[in-house]
Amino acid sequence: MKKILFATIGTVALGLSAPASAADLAARPYTKAPPPMVAAIYDWSGFYIGINGGWGTSRKCWDFVTPADGTLVTDGCHNASGGTVGGQVGYRWQSSNWVFGVEGQGNWADFSGSNISPTAPGQQDRTRIDAFGLITGQIGYAWNNVLLYVKGGGAVVGDKYDLVVAPGLVGEGTVFGSARETRWGGTVGAGVEFGFAPNWSVGFEYDHIFLGTRNIDFTFAGAFVQTERVHQDVDLALVRLNYRWGGPVIARY
Repeated sequence: MKKILFATIGTVALGLSAPASAADLAARPYTKAPPPMVAAIYDWSGFYIGINGGWGTSRKCWDFVTPADGTLVTDGCHNASGGTVGGQVGYRWQSSNWVFGVEGQGNWADFSGSNISPTAPGQQDRTRIDAFGLITGQIGYAWNNVLLYVKGGGAVVGDKYDLVVAPGLVGEGTVFGSARETRWGGTVGAGVEFGFAPNWSVGFEYDHIFLGTRNIDFTFAGAFVQTERVHQDVDLALVRLNYRWGGPVIARY
C-alpha cells in the first residue's frame, strides 16, 4: 500500500510541475507577414519628343522624254545615299499590351549620287535629297519596357537634280540644267523601342518611302533644256531617342 501511495503522489507532482515548466519557456516572437509582390509595368502612354539620326539611300532611275512624241530613252540608274539627322514629336496611348500612336517627323538629309547616261555619254545625271518628312500612325505591342511597332502614312521629300558635263570631257563638272521639286508619297516602317529609364527610350527603325514616277523639266538660266522622267524610292535606317511626358510605371499586384 505504501508503494502504491508513493507512486500516486509522484505522478500527481509530475503532472503539476509540467504546466509550470511550460510557462517558463519564452514566447514565440511575432513575425509580420511579407508584403504582397508588386510588379512595375512600363507605361508607353503620353506625349514624346525626340531626335533621330542614321543613313538613307534612294534608288533613282532616269529616262529622257523625247520632245516629239514622248518616247522614253533610258538615262540609267544610281543610288543617292548618305546621312540624315532630325527630330520627331508624337503621342501614344496604351490599352493592355497594345500601343497606338501618331507622329510627325522632319529630317535634314544629304543623300547624293550620280551616273553617266548610257545613251548620252556626255551627260552625267546627279541627284540629291536634302530633306524629308513623315506623318504616320502607329500600332504596336509592348512587353513591359520593350515596344515592337509598325507605322504608315504620308511622306514628303525635297529633291534636287542636275545635268552635268561628264568627267573626261571639256568642261567636265559644268552644270547645264537643273531642277528642284517637292515630291509627296507614302511610307511604311517598323521599329523596336526600349524604355531604359522612367521617361526615356531608345529605338531602331526602318522606313520605306514610295515616291513613284514624275516628269521633271530641267532649265538653265531660265531657259528650258529637256524633260526627264525620274522614278525613285527611299530606304531609311534610323536610331531614335525619345523623352516622354506621362506615367512612367503602373503597379500590378
